[in-house]
Amino acid sequence: MAGRLSSLLDPSRIRLQVHSNKRTVALNEVARMLDGHADISNYQGFYNELLARERLDTTCLGNEIALPHARTEHVQKIVMAVGRSDTGVLFENSKQTVKLLFVLGTPKSNPTDYLQVVSALCKIFKDPANRDALMTASTPEQFIQAITTAEEKLLNPT
Repeated sequence: MAGRLSSLLDPSRIRLQVHSNKRTVALNEVARMLDGHADISNYQGFYNELLARERLDTTCLGNEIALPHARTEHVQKIVMAVGRSDTGVLFENSKQTVKLLFVLGTPKSNPTDYLQVVSALCKIFKDPANRDALMTASTPEQFIQAITTAEEKLLNPT
């Protein structure tokens, strides 16, 4: 992974109050924040592949977290947008309610970086204190700080 997980996050691409509780509408709401991203050459192509991947199999990781993603030619570098829903979004295909959505776009030609990002996220989500910090952050900047703090704990365990 080129750099740290927190380097993929931008406050303008974090929505702490996703409005819809319907999966496809909520996915659109979060993914739409990536429209116009410099590293996405064709947003509609990326979005269509994101939806197609979501139809194949659940992207729910458990603990009310989902990682909708697309490995696609329409993305030059890994991009990420985050949505949080206090009430939850029903992912019908897994019968799970999700409160944190991490939408990822990754180049088809670079599966290694994608796997490193997913691995780092899973390690962070494993700790209930990290999940709680992400759910209670009141601003996008605090959300990024919670990820940064969790990364520090992974890199420098005491």
